[in-house]
Amino acid sequence: MIPALGLLVGVIAGLFLDVSVPLELQPYMPIAIVAALDAVFGGIRAVMEGIFDNKVFVVSFVANVLIAALIVFLGDQLGVGAQLSTAVIVVLGIRIFTNVASIRRLVFRA
Repeated sequence: MIPALGLLVGVIAGLFLDVSVPLELQPYMPIAIVAALDAVFGGIRAVMEGIFDNKVFVVSFVANVLIAALIVFLGDQLGVGAQLSTAVIVVLGIRIFTNVASIRRLVFRA
């Protein structure tokens, strides 16, 4: 119930508050969102497998976002930001689809 309430509060806040991301941080937002989605789907999978731990989820959520943003930042500094952004998206995308496939197997027993 608490996660659903938090989601509802977040959606309502997003609709009514004008949140703007500074121009310097905009290239990192898609990467951070995909990294956060990876942690969320991993958390959902862990809940369904009965091995969820709050500490592990929070640490993986924050670490995923920070490490992905750091990799893209370093790529920008080295002049290969687009290539590293693509690499991060591919790796995190594979992890997301792996977690979704496991969730699907748990839900549909197939």
